[in-house]
Amino acid sequence: MKQLLYILLFISISCSTEGTDDTSVMTDDGYTPLPNPALNFEIPSNFPESTYDVTQNPPTEQGFELGKRLFFDGRLASDGVVSCGFCHIQEFAFTHHTHITSHGVDGQIGSRNAQPLHNLAFMADFTWDGAATFLDSQFIIPITAEKEMNETISNVLNKLRDDDNYPQLYANAFGDQEITTERTFKALSQFIVMMISANSKYDKWERGEAVTLTPDEDAGRILFDAKCASCHAGTLQTDQTYRNNGLAIDPAFNDIGRERVTGLPEDNRKFKVPSLRNIEITFPYMHDGRLQSLQDVLDFYTNGVTASDNLDPLLVRPDGTLGLDITQDEKEKIITFLKTLTDNDFLLDNRFKEF
Repeated sequence: MKQLLYILLFISISCSTEGTDDTSVMTDDGYTPLPNPALNFEIPSNFPESTYDVTQNPPTEQGFELGKRLFFDGRLASDGVVSCGFCHIQEFAFTHHTHITSHGVDGQIGSRNAQPLHNLAFMADFTWDGAATFLDSQFIIPITAEKEMNETISNVLNKLRDDDNYPQLYANAFGDQEITTERTFKALSQFIVMMISANSKYDKWERGEAVTLTPDEDAGRILFDAKCASCHAGTLQTDQTYRNNGLAIDPAFNDIGRERVTGLPEDNRKFKVPSLRNIEITFPYMHDGRLQSLQDVLDFYTNGVTASDNLDPLLVRPDGTLGLDITQDEKEKIITFLKTLTDNDFLLDNRFKEF
């Protein structure tokens, strides 16, 4: 009988709070955290081991929900509008679709193209120049960048503490209502590490599932392995190195790339090799979004590479000319293959949709 009464009470509370932001269970001495089951962080069979140590920050239902709410909350920015989700839109693999570079508070224009957020649990470091080597600490970069969210961490925490709902959400996720930098970043990481894109046609083929590549897709795969996979290597389609790929200097940005982090001249204008997963829908391309289509990208690698002291040796032909040898027919087949990397299950996954 006691158990039945408890169940009825729980149902009553659940119904009374349905459709509101208040998920609390009130007691005489304050808030009581809700149950917080662990989420299943499952590494796909064709993936490498994760670089993010989930044992130090195990994703949970309530931690994920807190991270999701923070991700889409404009109060993390100084204008109250530009959330993480403002520049990272799910339907486009969490990129800023069609924007050459990201847009920040007060309409300011950044200098770099917003990167996709899928599979960050498997990356060694983050951003185009590797300025962050730990996912939890990466969030400080966009939050404090003048042309992105232009806020201070202390202001963000104060706004969250003053909110009617966040103390309870932190209690649900972490056991009490204390709102700290560490907990905020951990919650965001719990949301993002669950963003695993691993169910494209290529993934299914690679795992030996009941999927067959078309003749053009398979021909494109073979060409890709021969001409592109030296850098876009492995299941993640990136070797996670930093390379100068011969882009002409854009005087509007004059971005020195990896050198900004290391201070080493040999890293001048080197940028991280991006993953090509979902590449079909993450245009425009390159660190500054200067190329609009996959055809443009392949045309650049055959005809547009410019000389520089740090140019990657892979882009120098045996006769000393620059670029890769790819015919138009081969380009078309490579593009056909690249489209097999689109993971619609991930792009439409309701877990990551904005509230």
